[in-house]
Amino acid sequence: MKHSYLTLIILILLGTFSSNAQQDPQYTQYMYNTQVVNPAYAGNREALSFGLLYRTQWVNFGDGAPNTGTFTVNSPMGENMGIGLSVVNDRIGPAVETNFNIDYSYSINTSESAKLSFGLKAGLDILDVDFAKLNLPGDVYSDPYFEQNNIDNKLQPQIGAGVYFNTDKFYAGLSVPNFLTTKHFDKGSIANTTVETTASERMHYFLIAGYVFDISDNLKFKPATLVKMVSGSPLQADVSANFLLYDKLTLGAAYRWSAAMSAMVGFQASDAIFIGFGYDYQTTDIETYSDGSYELMLRFDIFNRPERVLTPRFF
Repeated sequence: MKHSYLTLIILILLGTFSSNAQQDPQYTQYMYNTQVVNPAYAGNREALSFGLLYRTQWVNFGDGAPNTGTFTVNSPMGENMGIGLSVVNDRIGPAVETNFNIDYSYSINTSESAKLSFGLKAGLDILDVDFAKLNLPGDVYSDPYFEQNNIDNKLQPQIGAGVYFNTDKFYAGLSVPNFLTTKHFDKGSIANTTVETTASERMHYFLIAGYVFDISDNLKFKPATLVKMVSGSPLQADVSANFLLYDKLTLGAAYRWSAAMSAMVGFQASDAIFIGFGYDYQTTDIETYSDGSYELMLRFDIFNRPERVLTPRFF
């Protein structure tokens, strides 16, 4: 039963039956993974900053359940610019998709503690699909479509942009990581039936925002939100609330509209190293067949401009 549900979901996500659109990977700890969705964030930490995140989704759901890994690095460049690299590897069922992007930002200081940044993202998307990995009925699996229509290292360009505003306590951003819309397949035949096989890349719109409230000297409240919109898929809205204790320990919870509830914990191991963990409990029927989703992230900063980091960086 688990394999049957997984096969159905994979086919829908791949667009095998005239699907509308597949959303980009989702993250529970999106407040620590900003560069992936908004290139204007590059250089905003005023440090050479590295980030690693791994997400395994729908644990015990079956072979082929989604998992995602990201790597980011960015640094200020000159007085008003930032440069970075972001890599995303996303796997679900027979599909493996990897994005390599260069991120560039240019910032304008709007006050002593605020600046507005504009960003560009450009790179390549690499897609592989091996239909042999699907757990299909014999009459479907034997169809030559699945032998002749595998996708091997299909390259597509990516171009995106974003704007990001931040002070020492507030941030907001709007971005489209990829403006290009492309089709990975065309029409084909499965089990002697002609079907639409149009797994399309479509524009994703991201709106992010967050604020830091000082409750006391040793306690800060950090609400944040991410709203993601793409044509053909439901609007995704995430709302989170993190509490920072003694500038070391972060405890939080989040809600993804009509999808999941989450718990988060983070630890500032040193001035340079932050470790975070997230857990999702699905509020849909998927939870019946899985044991939740997990995220582990690591951020490492080398502060090469200490004279410009006047306050702790909260995001």
